[in-house]
Amino acid sequence: MSGWQARLELEFRRDGAATRSRDRHVGPLRVLQPLYPEGPAICHQVLVHPPGGLVGGDTVELDVRVGAGAHALITTPGATRWYRSEGEPARQSVRLSLASGSRLEWLPLESIAHSGCLAESRLQAALAPGAEMMGWDLLALGLPASAQPFDAGCYRQHLEIEGLWLERAAIAASDRALLDAAPGWAGRRVLATLWFAAGAAIEAPRRERLLEAARAGVAAHPLAACAGASSPQPALLVLRVLAPGVEPALSLLAAVRAAWRRAAWDLAAPAPRTWST
Repeated sequence: MSGWQARLELEFRRDGAATRSRDRHVGPLRVLQPLYPEGPAICHQVLVHPPGGLVGGDTVELDVRVGAGAHALITTPGATRWYRSEGEPARQSVRLSLASGSRLEWLPLESIAHSGCLAESRLQAALAPGAEMMGWDLLALGLPASAQPFDAGCYRQHLEIEGLWLERAAIAASDRALLDAAPGWAGRRVLATLWFAAGAAIEAPRRERLLEAARAGVAAHPLAACAGASSPQPALLVLRVLAPGVEPALSLLAAVRAAWRRAAWDLAAPAPRTWST
């Protein structure tokens, strides 16, 4: 197989009042030094992929394990770019495993599907009873503001929280009914999803508070007409957004994430410092 082959194993564990991390990598997928902008209890990690994007034949695998009582936040310093392929797909596989009493925030910046890409993105999470996570996914098709539309290729996606939620999508540039018709993307080129998931059913009053917080955030945002929040399972809440660009979608997701952090964990929600660099 041609292309870059990269694998990263990332583990978080509780050590007294602190969350510590350790990692092991093969190939060009790494993490920066752990950051503690909120104090020792919450470990922030930044994923770095030096090639700057994925092309046909590239394979990236990430295995994250969060131990009992640990709290980790994982993000990226910039967009993940899926470039044009000459035949082979590029693949990214993320596996998240949360032990009882742990928390994980999975907050990568956007994925950009360039015209002609053949992309396969897979995320699978397993939560033990007592574990909770927030995560998001932002997909941008092409670079329309730079006159680079997504007019060829296909982006395949798999999002799964074991036992709670499974979504599969094949977004082909040739599928105009999906991308342009009102029941589909309606001409917008950014789809964003934010979720809050637990390893066991969330008590009804708490779940309702989280749902109300999400809906209040949507109602106050310019994207209110093309966003909505629901609770399809007692242990899951989902916010979905269609947007004309990444920035407005990210601002809505960040606002709801902040509201959920306060409502669920009684924590403020400072933006990871790499987002402003």
